[in-house]
Amino acid sequence: MLVIGMLLAFAGLYVMITLEGAHVEALLLPAPMILVFGATIAIGLAGGTVRDAKEAVRAIPRAARGLKGSSEELIQKVVGYAEKARAEGLLALEDAVPDETDPFLKQALQNIADGTDAEDLRVLMEDQVATTAATRRTAARFYSTLGGYAPTVGIVGTVVSLTHVLEKLDQPDTLGPLIAAAFVATLWGLLSANFIWLPIGTRLQRLAEIEVDRMTLLTEGMLAVQAGSPHHLVEERLRAMAPDAGGKGKDKGKKAEKAPAEEPA
Repeated sequence: MLVIGMLLAFAGLYVMITLEGAHVEALLLPAPMILVFGATIAIGLAGGTVRDAKEAVRAIPRAARGLKGSSEELIQKVVGYAEKARAEGLLALEDAVPDETDPFLKQALQNIADGTDAEDLRVLMEDQVATTAATRRTAARFYSTLGGYAPTVGIVGTVVSLTHVLEKLDQPDTLGPLIAAAFVATLWGLLSANFIWLPIGTRLQRLAEIEVDRMTLLTEGMLAVQAGSPHHLVEERLRAMAPDAGGKGKDKGKKAEKAPAEEPA
């Protein structure tokens, strides 16, 4: 949705320019664009660390593709492990480790199979959740910070250009185009902030919240599995923690009761 939203925003700008009878080429001036994008990124780098910049770059693919799977899928996976643990014992969970694709869940399975104490397991999982949350927030904050710098950098570019305009007061025929070009820097400062940097930062922040919620759900679920809780209790508890999955299991059960003999089409 990030790419689609950004494309729609720029499409709206293009439509406005066209309806106004202006030309897109008038906005594609190299000098102000280089200043706005180059200086904004440079200032963002200056205000953080090299690690912050690396995390921000690595976060771009995640912002573009989003998160895979859903809470419902995670719940069903944990419930399956709860059933396996109750039927075959906790050591049987080690057989599922090689096939598990989620690193967080995979580590939890291995720790449970190794006999890690419940309190130690909680500390390990919660520490990993906290570390992930901090890392994700760093990337989101980096782009949100760029969104704050960009408009000001654009104003700086406009001021510089207007200074050049004042030097041409003895050439009134050139003042109009020069003044118009001067405000292009401000335009790109606002555009880059609101069409690029802030959307990326906001999306990364939202994805971080969802990811942390899912990891918290997995933490409680795997601790319940380790404690030997019945799978139906594990499912009910996890559904109560996941707004996008809550009540689905109960709804399915009610439908089954109402139409027990119904065959799938």
